[in-house]
Amino acid sequence: MARMHSRKRGKHGSKRPAKKTAPSWIRYNAKEVELLVAKLSKEGKTTSQIGILLRDAYGVPSISALCGKSVSAILKEKKIVPEVPEDMTALFKKYAALKKHIEANKHDETSKRGLQLTESKINRLVKYYKRTMRIPETWKFDADRMGFFAE
Repeated sequence: MARMHSRKRGKHGSKRPAKKTAPSWIRYNAKEVELLVAKLSKEGKTTSQIGILLRDAYGVPSISALCGKSVSAILKEKKIVPEVPEDMTALFKKYAALKKHIEANKHDETSKRGLQLTESKINRLVKYYKRTMRIPETWKFDADRMGFFAE
C-alpha cells in the first residue's frame, strides 16, 4: 500500500536485480529453495523475513527468478499460509503500540491522529482481503478488544 498520509510510495530501499533470470552462481536449485521457504515458515518467519534471510544468509537474490513464483505462492502451494496476512499483522502491532502510548500520554493529539489513520488503513485492508477472499466474509477487526475474530 501507499504511505500513510499520501498515496506516494517512495524511492528508497534495496533495488531489485536487473535481470529476471536466476544467476549461474546460485548454489541452490528451485526445489531446495522451496524446501527452505517451507522450513523457515514453520519456524515462524514472515514472508518478507524469509526473503531477506534467503538473500542475506543463503545468497539467493530473487526467489521468483529462481523458482518462477513468489514466497507467498510457494507457501500457498504447500498450504502453510498464515491466517492473517503479514501487512495486517504489522498494522495490528503498530495499532497496539500507539494505543499503549496514548494510554500513557493522554494529551498527545498527533498520536491520536496516527491511531485513527492506522485503524482506517486496517479497515481498508480488511475490505480488500474480504473482496479477494483472503480472509472470510465474517472476519472483523475489533479495536476495543484489540483483536480480530470470525463470527
